[in-house]
Amino acid sequence: MNAGRTVFSQVLDHVPLRDFRKCVRRYRGNHRVRRFSCFDQFLSMAFAQLTYRESLRDIETCLRPLRSRLYHIGFRGPVFKSTLADANETRNWRIYADFAQILIQRARALYALDSFGVDLNQTAYAFDSTTIDLCLSLFPWARFRRFKAAVKLHTLIDLRGSIPCFVHVTDGKVHDVNALDALILDPGAFYIMDRGYIDFSRLFTINRGLAFFVTRAKSNMKFLRADFRAVDKTTGLRSDQTIRLQGFYAAKNYPDPLRRIHFVDADTQKHLVFLTNNFSLPALTIAQLYKARWRVELFFKWIKQNLRIKAFYGTSENAVKTQIWIAISVYVLVAILKKERDIPLTLSEILQILSVTLFEKMDVRQSLVESDTQNQNAEHGKQLSLFVS
Repeated sequence: MNAGRTVFSQVLDHVPLRDFRKCVRRYRGNHRVRRFSCFDQFLSMAFAQLTYRESLRDIETCLRPLRSRLYHIGFRGPVFKSTLADANETRNWRIYADFAQILIQRARALYALDSFGVDLNQTAYAFDSTTIDLCLSLFPWARFRRFKAAVKLHTLIDLRGSIPCFVHVTDGKVHDVNALDALILDPGAFYIMDRGYIDFSRLFTINRGLAFFVTRAKSNMKFLRADFRAVDKTTGLRSDQTIRLQGFYAAKNYPDPLRRIHFVDADTQKHLVFLTNNFSLPALTIAQLYKARWRVELFFKWIKQNLRIKAFYGTSENAVKTQIWIAISVYVLVAILKKERDIPLTLSEILQILSVTLFEKMDVRQSLVESDTQNQNAEHGKQLSLFVS
């Protein structure tokens, strides 16, 4: 029974406190801290993400009237604007990055059997980046162009569940392809990327790591056809070839054969040419894998629309990375909540309902499912019957 417990408190039941404390001790996050601990900081920032708070003052103003309830949720110190600002500026962002990885591993285990539209036994990842524009005068450490600042989120998501497995935060000047150097390869897995990541020396590193990649070929790529396989052109396939790269640097950086697949999209009539180092999967499956790459674009769109990662509560690099990693933790925490409580709603719908029921004293699943049912009934009540007797 959850009588007397707030929805927020029940959401936090899915936070592994022992693992969080290990992350804090690893970086001495609570060293010489008397009142406002790292967990208080995490709770305050998670509250801001779940309720769409605009600023540190907004967080303080909203939490101040709820002091009597905060202790039972987990807060052990009062929340003040200045205290939270200092914590974001000085406490190591890696505490929350490491904790996010713990939540990510837990979420991936929950979504391991989910389908993503492709019949594939191996793990499939999509890799891409998104740019968050900043004001240069406030964020001089993130200089992007002459009068502009920005940070990039280089993100690898597991296509089963759209769970972010790897996030690398850099300034806007770092080229996307350089983020491949930070990846820890999973042997046997597929890495799906757009053609902005074509660097044959790095692709060959993936090949030597016993992993597979799927990407799009550039139009000016020079190659020599070594072999071909028959294709069913009614499926959109035009060719399936084994090739070797031509050109001094390309052939030197990737000396092994590659597979080149030409595909025509039936909806847009767009010609797409894919490159992969996998020669065993059917050609149509390779095309379907690349199509699944759009999930990483949807992930970026989702977090920008539903979480606070475009407007920041602090201006230092540490404050920005702290906010980003706590936002990712909240995303994964909601994904865990959805799976473990068997909630038949989208993550966006769950966040919207949580934002207005966070301090209600009722069962969290009941608050989500009943709210959705009431909304549906209200919509049906306003809908006129098509067949009136």
